[in-house]
Amino acid sequence: GKMRNRRYTVRRGPLVVYGEDQGVVRAFRNIPGVQTASIRDLNLLKLAPGGYFGRFLIWTESAFRMLSKIYGTLKSGAPMKRGYTLPRAQMENADVARIINSTEVQSVLRPKLEAPKVVPRKVNAIRSKDAMEKLNPYAPEAKAAEKKRQEDKSAVKARKAASKEYNKKHKRGPDTF
Repeated sequence: GKMRNRRYTVRRGPLVVYGEDQGVVRAFRNIPGVQTASIRDLNLLKLAPGGYFGRFLIWTESAFRMLSKIYGTLKSGAPMKRGYTLPRAQMENADVARIINSTEVQSVLRPKLEAPKVVPRKVNAIRSKDAMEKLNPYAPEAKAAEKKRQEDKSAVKARKAASKEYNKKHKRGPDTF
């Protein structure tokens, strides 16, 4: 958000991780953008600010030595954290494609599902002659009859108009119709 003094997002610079502060903080505090953090005070927001991975981290040698003391190794537990062991990988072989396509796995799987039946799109019967004929086989005859009725009606109208015009032209006085 841009409210409460956060108008611009400030990009994070490199983070120097140290085990023992032997003047490291003092050395880097005057360089703009560079931050320092003790190995004991590390958290996810410092390592990946905003939830984005890829921050440039500079590790000191003492920090690397402290890592194995804090978290331990895969063979031994963590000396500084009671009852903590590093999580192990769930799979020894990470070639998932080869495992899935193996005959042992494929023989146990259910067969592949067929694609769902495609439902044809509904056609508007008022716009489509073919769809209307499917619904109402009498529709073409009804349409033709309606067209003929309209033509007859317009012919009668034209004949009436011609008759009126003729009567206006050949008017003979008050005794005319």
